[in-house]
Amino acid sequence: MTTRNRGLAADYVRRAVVRIQAVEVLHGAGSWADVVRKSQEAVELALKGLLRSSGIEPPRLHDVSAILASERERLPESVHAHVDRMAAISRDLRRDRELAFLGAEDLVPSEFYGTEDACWALAGARFVVDTVASVFGTPD
Repeated sequence: MTTRNRGLAADYVRRAVVRIQAVEVLHGAGSWADVVRKSQEAVELALKGLLRSSGIEPPRLHDVSAILASERERLPESVHAHVDRMAAISRDLRRDRELAFLGAEDLVPSEFYGTEDACWALAGARFVVDTVASVFGTPD
């Protein structure tokens, strides 16, 4: 099934842009685990918006990197050169999604994630959201 609901796709991207603003506030507060978690959400929304606008129904998964790579030719040409980097960012942030949010019996998120993790997550999320937003003409 393909979909081209541009309104829904644009809403995903708009919300991803807003998530980046929220992540910047969390970063300023030194809430490193939350920066990682919310960065993942921003990336997921942006990439699902990109897929949806390209006529590809996004799967109900948090990481769409495999779909992004396999459907590269259906995506706007302006993002082709960035697909591998965006897919890697999505995959890496997905790996930390649950740990950054809830931790584990032997892992406290606020003790585990640090400045370097947060800076990496935010930079990756900004790259993905800015790249996708440029397709929609959405201000970053």
